[in-house]
Amino acid sequence: MELSILLMEQIAKLFIMIFMGYVVVKIGLLKDEDSKVLSTLVLYLIVPCVILNAFQVDYTPEKVSGLELACIASLLLLFILLPVVNLIGKVLKLNEVETMSIYYSNSGNLIVPLVAFMLGDKWVFYACVFMGLQTIFFWTHCKKVLSHEKGFNLKKIFFNINIITIIIAITLFFAKIRLPEIITGTLSSVGAMIGPASMFVIGMLIGGMDLKKVLTNKKAYFISFMRLIVIPLIALLILKVSGLVGWNKEGEEILLIVFMAVISPVASTVTQMCQVYDNDSRYASTISVLTTLGAIVTMPLMVLVFQMVM
Repeated sequence: MELSILLMEQIAKLFIMIFMGYVVVKIGLLKDEDSKVLSTLVLYLIVPCVILNAFQVDYTPEKVSGLELACIASLLLLFILLPVVNLIGKVLKLNEVETMSIYYSNSGNLIVPLVAFMLGDKWVFYACVFMGLQTIFFWTHCKKVLSHEKGFNLKKIFFNINIITIIIAITLFFAKIRLPEIITGTLSSVGAMIGPASMFVIGMLIGGMDLKKVLTNKKAYFISFMRLIVIPLIALLILKVSGLVGWNKEGEEILLIVFMAVISPVASTVTQMCQVYDNDSRYASTISVLTTLGAIVTMPLMVLVFQMVM
């Protein structure tokens, strides 16, 4: 119960950040389209800093074992949920923004600070496993769908700063190379902006919309229900059936971190990509706001269900 209360408090803080972004647009300090600059900074600078810094930990057999478990659990969920969500999208005739909103969770700018606050900094390492793997999906699958690009440009994928960062971060970890304190300190400071910056983007986009339309969009509520309730329950079933919890002495904690990454609101990256590639970023923002608000209740509830089931 204590864990659930902490979750509610932290998610409420993120929602207040969204409100701040909304206010600066409404009072005329900035325009909603100015948020595109923040989106670019988050995607190409802040997220890479978070990933690189998270893997700057001591190499130990326990860390490697935990990394393997987190990686297997993350890949299992990502690969099983993708066809499930695609099937749901086809059956219910959902558009691309809706489908991406159901599939992609806010595994970075929400889960990383939550895990650090509730469980401690040493667990952030595992939180970044799902985020790192999902980042690869973002810049392959999600980018292709939202940008309407045909096929995959392997050069663009592997020369993307996020993919390069993941490769460098993993290489440094296994090579047991620690960066100088001045660099890791800088990475940590820049990475700490991920939550506020991402939430400001969402709030600023909402500031340029009719708030009444946001709160009365019935389809967005349905998509939010799918993201916050249906997908988490499917994910929990997958983890329970897999039997992965017994693979490591800290298996329950590691799987909880992976599960938290899946049960979070819609990834702010979906909104940012919609904005960068001129898709329906306003609708994506609407879903993001509703899921962030709903997550104040659903995430603690799902954590309780996880603790009872696992």
